[in-house]
This record gives sequence, structure tokens and C-alpha cells, in this order.
Amino acid sequence: MILPIYAYGQAVLRKNALPIQADYPELNAFIADMYETMYSAKGVGLAAPQVGKSIRVFVMDTLQLKKTSENTVGIKRTFINAQMLDETGEPWMYEEGCLSIPDIHVEIERLPIIHLRYLDENFVEHTETFEGINARVIQHEYDHIEGVLFIDRMKPLKRRMINRKLEKIKKGEVESDHPMKFAKI
Repeated sequence: MILPIYAYGQAVLRKNALPIQADYPELNAFIADMYETMYSAKGVGLAAPQVGKSIRVFVMDTLQLKKTSENTVGIKRTFINAQMLDETGEPWMYEEGCLSIPDIHVEIERLPIIHLRYLDENFVEHTETFEGINARVIQHEYDHIEGVLFIDRMKPLKRRMINRKLEKIKKGEVESDHPMKFAKI
């Protein structure tokens, strides 16, 4: 089932999401819905807060990027109760966008290597290192479960330059091919 994506301005996007247990109700169906929603919205990652659930779950699929870049080593993964252990390397800029903040794409600086502990959809624990675009997508989605948006990582001057667009998104004055829930202002 395709879920509506919660737009910038929704309170759930600013909450530190809660960890879940293996008995979380209908978790497998929810994860399947998240993947379906992410693909429908043409995203490569989606976090539970973006569909209105303040829980520590996100999904990603960078295998889709292989179609546009032969150098990409894509992965498809579900992350539950993820914990960032370390971020290293030389900072690099890359243009990011977000399904919750339509039509805004900006260069964001992040470190290229991360070390993460997480549970998969079967609640098996993993500790793994990710690099490059996979690390970036994970960092972006991990931020969502921490209540952080990619625009929070912008330089203040650049952030001020998009404030008008952000206000329009908050008010629902934006077009989207995907169902969205906007803040009630």
C-alpha cells in the first residue's frame, strides 16, 4: 500500500524516533509499504517518520542507481534501531533532496565512511561499514530518525535563500505526484 509522505512542517519529522521490538504490530507489512511508497515516489531511501510513524526504521535501495552510474555498488536494506558508531573520511559535497521536502535540492557536506550497528527485518544484529553514496543515503535516513532534516545541515545563508520555498511546502502550496500530508497552519 502506498502511504502518504509527511511534508516539511509536520511535527513527526522533528521527533527523535523510538526504538521498536520484534513484536511491533504488522512490522513486515509496514516495511513492505515503505518500499512500495519509496519506489512510487522515486526515492532511494525512506524513513518511518516520513510516513507518520516515529519509530527507528528506514529502508533504502541504491541498486536503482546502477541504471545511471556504473561505478555504484548498490544495496537494498532495511534498518531497524540503527546506531551510528562512527563517521570518518574527508568531507564531500553532494546534492541531496528529500521526499518530505519536494523540489529542493542542495549540496550537503557529509563524511564518506560510516560505521553502523542495526537490526535487519528479521531482528538479526549487524555491525557494518558503508562508504560513498550508500553511506550518504544512510546518513540522510538516519538523520530522519533523529529528527534532523538535510536542510538543517545547510550553511545559514543558503538556508535563508530557501525559506520562502519551505514556507510554501509547509502550507501545502507545492505540487507532488505522490500523496502528501501537509502541516495544518
